[in-house]
Amino acid sequence: MVWTMETEKGETRMPDGVTAQAAPSGFGLETKMSIRSLKAGFGKSMVLKGINLDVPERSVTAIMGPSGCGKTTFIRCLNRIHELTPGAFVRGEVLLDGEDIYGPGANPVAIRRRIGMVFQKPNPFPTMSIYDNVAAGLKLNGVRDKKLLDEVVERSLRMGFLWEEVKSDLRKSGAALSGGQQQRLCIARAIAVQPEVLLMDEPASALDPTATAKIEEAMVELKKQYTIVIVTHNMQQAARVADHTAFFYLGELVEFGETAQLFENPQKELTERYITGKFG
Repeated sequence: MVWTMETEKGETRMPDGVTAQAAPSGFGLETKMSIRSLKAGFGKSMVLKGINLDVPERSVTAIMGPSGCGKTTFIRCLNRIHELTPGAFVRGEVLLDGEDIYGPGANPVAIRRRIGMVFQKPNPFPTMSIYDNVAAGLKLNGVRDKKLLDEVVERSLRMGFLWEEVKSDLRKSGAALSGGQQQRLCIARAIAVQPEVLLMDEPASALDPTATAKIEEAMVELKKQYTIVIVTHNMQQAARVADHTAFFYLGELVEFGETAQLFENPQKELTERYITGKFG
């Protein structure tokens, strides 16, 4: 049973005693992104109701919660993709290295180069080869040096844990790969342009356990160079790969902490109810 309460106006609200929680300051790590009073939604519908969260640098931060809690809307706000949907709105601040990506003069295209994204459904460019899928962003930015392109393609595919499987057939269509391989190709494509932050929206939700393990292995390796934020409905996955985990409910941040602490000793009753399977 999902634990909800209704106001006199028929709006859902947090249960008594459950309030949004400000993010701890960095967990001893440098903060890469700071989200302040973030509200977002569509038309008159408010999906996010004032999120405050600090994302530590070079680590994996998991966003979890029941369906409809605002996880995907939140992550899409972090690189200005949310605003591309008709009727969408965003208020508040999203700071990348202290600069508001929604501030005056901010360039959304430049921001999306710095903050890459891997979507739930693999989306390789269907008319392009494996090689050209990875090199697409570099070529779009004017890179024509064949040697450099070769180096970046190989490095990116290695970091995506795909190189050994495709190195002998880089001219094969990216769309001809298996689902798990396509998702790792999308990861390689995202990191080829060397973003600072990598967003992943349930990247393994449609994959089998073997493919999921490959994606998780890649995440653990990638956090050595990138700041990763992953949306997941899979609590076991969050426990395996995330350094820090945020629990969302009804568009609010209920609890945020180190993953082991949040799972073993949650501070909020609602968090405990969710992770023990009492609702969801």
